[in-house]
Amino acid sequence: MRRSKVTVYVWGLVLLVSACVSASEPDTVVPSTGDEATSTEYETFDYGNFDTPTVIDNQWLPLAPWTALTFEGTTTEDDEKIEHQVISIVTDMTKVIDGIEVVVVWDRDYSDGELAEAELAFFAQDNDGNVWRMGEHPEEYEDGVIVDAPTWLAGIDGALAGIAMLGDPQEGSRSYSQGWGPSVEFLDRAEVGRVGQETCVPIDCYVDVLIIDEFNVEEPGLFQHKYFAPGVGNVRVDWSGPDENQEELGLVSVVSLSAADQAAARTAVLELEGHAYEISPEIYGLTDPITD
Repeated sequence: MRRSKVTVYVWGLVLLVSACVSASEPDTVVPSTGDEATSTEYETFDYGNFDTPTVIDNQWLPLAPWTALTFEGTTTEDDEKIEHQVISIVTDMTKVIDGIEVVVVWDRDYSDGELAEAELAFFAQDNDGNVWRMGEHPEEYEDGVIVDAPTWLAGIDGALAGIAMLGDPQEGSRSYSQGWGPSVEFLDRAEVGRVGQETCVPIDCYVDVLIIDEFNVEEPGLFQHKYFAPGVGNVRVDWSGPDENQEELGLVSVVSLSAADQAAARTAVLELEGHAYEISPEIYGLTDPITD
């Protein structure tokens, strides 16, 4: 199961204060892209419902440009706890995916101090306040060598956009697709677990917390739980069920990048995209470059 990482869900602490948007839940559609696809519902994507797609002010998932967020915790490898760190930077750079202008997010995932994955992730918000996951280009490393790059982008090779966060998440509502990437077997789903919760992480304690339960239909009983604080975003990750990774993370810092750090991040993002064109010509190679 390829779970979406914590970094894709955390933006904006105080840097972007947004009002709660009245939102409608997207309809579902069953795509005719193979036997596996027809077993699960996917979200109807309304191309005409994106007037300002790069303005992402969902109260549970605000994307504030040039915010760097750091999470720390552990994962389990061979029954041993390993230090785990995730750093996410929301840029002001954009890209067009499936005809929609999207926000570019740069994630880095470290395991025991070594870079395990770098990723470009793409998001857009519709007029109803729903934040859509439009695809991702992750590069996975072992000992500094790339070992996999399971890229999927909406509109290419049968891939479909999914919901990163509902505009108005309600307890007891149906589950929803977080995206469909058939070529890389990305078929994660999520549902609202609990609302009105409290949690504490290294940076702060939060109330009125929303818990989203992520899962894969091919791994019954296994869930990744993500905790979202209003006006902040994802602040904590834990798990339940037969999870070999047993990932636990908490938000430890939120920093607004300086001009120099922004410039360095731009360079790194464009370098990663350049590599994406080289190693994923059949998927990433079909898109226009990031707008810097």
